Amino acid sequence: MSDKERDITEIHVPEPVLEKWQGIVDVMAELVGVPAGLVMRIAQNDIEVFVSSQTEGNPYRPGNKEHLFGSGLYCETVIQTKNRLLVPNALLDKDWRNNPDVKLNMISYLGFPILLPNGNPFGTICVLDHKENSYSQTYERLILQLRDTIQGQLEILFMNHVLGEENKKLKDYITEIKTLRAILPICSKCKKIRDDEGYRHEVELYISAHSETLFSHGICPQCAQSLYPEFYDE
Repeated sequence: MSDKERDITEIHVPEPVLEKWQGIVDVMAELVGVPAGLVMRIAQNDIEVFVSSQTEGNPYRPGNKEHLFGSGLYCETVIQTKNRLLVPNALLDKDWRNNPDVKLNMISYLGFPILLPNGNPFGTICVLDHKENSYSQTYERLILQLRDTIQGQLEILFMNHVLGEENKKLKDYITEIKTLRAILPICSKCKKIRDDEGYRHEVELYISAHSETLFSHGICPQCAQSLYPEFYDE
């Protein structure tokens, strides 16, 4: 994942939204009848418990982290495939019997990816049980609806993040334009510009310092002919 993608993935989720997500995982765990309902979130190279249901027997706490890739976690597969994962009983599945969640006696799992509007994974929403559980289609539809609610709220946060970045760039451009459109006190002989502190600067240095403009120095044909007449024919 690139640094830019990681920055977007780690957008700030305000407290009122977190409270709604807490209500979502609490209701989800209660209706499905499991000890653990979670929203997991990618945090740099880790995956962390972002929101955890306040249910009896839940061993997960917000802030718990595991290295994401190569961890063997259920959620790692969901994030990598961006698809639903159902494990009715990890103890009977050679691919899952040694995964880290089994150590917490969480032997069944149902999870779905939570995606940002750009398609990058934010994390997962999932339920876990300490007994075999195949989870009905009704439960799957319920969790999907709750996942879609979270993704809708994330879309708003995502767009606010993008607009905030664009507004910052726009303000920088406006400041740059105002600087360059101002009347510049320039010496008519040496062409140095006087700044607000009274110091003189070369034109290139002044403009580079007050804008994103970069100078590429060369020499025009007229000056080249004047300076190096021996290289030019009559």
